[in-house]
Amino acid sequence: MATTPKIALFPGTFDPITNGHLDVIERAEPLFDQLIVAVGRNPDKNAVFQQQDRVEMIREILKEKCPNVVVQAYQGLTVEFAHETHATVILRGLRNVTDLHHEFQLALTNRAVGDIETVFIMTGENFGFTSSSLIKQIAAGGQIDRLHALLPELVVKRLKQMTREQLLRSVDQF
Repeated sequence: MATTPKIALFPGTFDPITNGHLDVIERAEPLFDQLIVAVGRNPDKNAVFQQQDRVEMIREILKEKCPNVVVQAYQGLTVEFAHETHATVILRGLRNVTDLHHEFQLALTNRAVGDIETVFIMTGENFGFTSSSLIKQIAAGGQIDRLHALLPELVVKRLKQMTREQLLRSVDQF
């Protein structure tokens, strides 16, 4: 009797992907038959990187580290994409208690409207304070060289190629 493959969907904007995200991915990968990193768009946020650029960067970063990880772009509701990809769970990373409150509400909503469970993985303690929003603010402030401990080298390199105006556009809601 064949078993259903355990497929996890790890959704986010990943703008940019951080070492905290990578920590969650690397620890979750062995728990599932396949892990899909689902790169979404948030119309309420100004992206520093285009969606397809994020997908390509994440693929490049993960290609040798995580062979069971697939990276895909998506739009729309996460639960719909989870069903399209036959994901059995949604994976979410937690940094702190503040994340837990938001993620708990989201998990209950996804279960109610999409009939899908959520699995949480705590990020490593050295990444508990990291957020893409703060990283974009630091980069826009001209301090990209201070981000090496928080970002993959490819992301740092790509941020350095951007103009200050491009970086400021990504944080103009602050």
